[in-house]
Amino acid sequence: MMPHDRRTFVRGASALAGFTAFGLASRAGAQTAPPLDVVKIVTGFPPGGTSDTLCRRVAEALKGTSYTKMALVENKPGAGGQIAVQSMKGAATDGSVILQTPASMLMIYPHIYKSLAYNAFTDVTPVTLACVFDFGFCVGPAVPDSVKNIPEFLAWCKANPDKANYGSPAAGSVPHFIGVLLGQAGGIELKHVAYRGTQPAVQDLVAGQVQAVSGPVGEFTQQAAAGKIRFLGVSGATRSSFAPNVPTFAEQGYKDLVFSEWFGFFAPGGTPASVVMRANEALRAALAQKDVVEGLAVMGLEVRSSTLQELATLLKESYDRWGPIVKKIGFSADS
Repeated sequence: MMPHDRRTFVRGASALAGFTAFGLASRAGAQTAPPLDVVKIVTGFPPGGTSDTLCRRVAEALKGTSYTKMALVENKPGAGGQIAVQSMKGAATDGSVILQTPASMLMIYPHIYKSLAYNAFTDVTPVTLACVFDFGFCVGPAVPDSVKNIPEFLAWCKANPDKANYGSPAAGSVPHFIGVLLGQAGGIELKHVAYRGTQPAVQDLVAGQVQAVSGPVGEFTQQAAAGKIRFLGVSGATRSSFAPNVPTFAEQGYKDLVFSEWFGFFAPGGTPASVVMRANEALRAALAQKDVVEGLAVMGLEVRSSTLQELATLLKESYDRWGPIVKKIGFSADS
């Protein structure tokens, strides 16, 4: 098993402090570097979803800047986002390759896989937080219109165990575990169907091929507004500004089911400090642009950039929180 214990993270945080100090000293040199010809932003999910949209908005904002002449998005879906993270191993460390990934691949996967093809703290280098978002739980036409909230859905599932299923963007992701925890809270096992991203799951939801889907709130808003699917609940501590009329899980009696997630930008492991600092400045400037903020809001994403130290700390805290949750659920991706 790869070394993902607490000592690994403490050593990583200490190394990052020295890394950052050097980066600050190197900033002036980084700012005089000529623009890169092409920057490639890699995402582990297919076109059309929140991760892809975030990458494309940022790539457009990076074009023609002092950082790069051109920015492209490369979709590498599969293995629940692992393939994209794994591709950072051996990738160029000159700032021309940037990974954008949801937190699950780094904060949860080390707990559920006995062996990963990457190390979440040595094969990637934190650059900046990108955005935060909540999750929604929606049903489609395969569930009667009389089902309007989570308790009613769980009761319906108990009465129809052969139809008690839900989809999520990946096995071992936060949306997957939300469904497991909801089922446990209701005393029923909800059968999980893993998809390659949320949009394929939503397509099946609209078509009545799956009863429910757990995924980022922004993935559902368009179809919900059209009346094709129905929100039953959201995962945040407060109601989502993107679905203000939808009660949280906590409001419906599930006090422990409060979850949000984040997307972050990472450079390949071993990227020089000056390069990381330059990428941080460029990405934060792109994320601050009004059209980027407004465009991502349409997808239910709240832009929130950070220093690289803040992202490293957030990753460690997220990892530490999910260890006990995964243990309670008892899920292993290798079983």
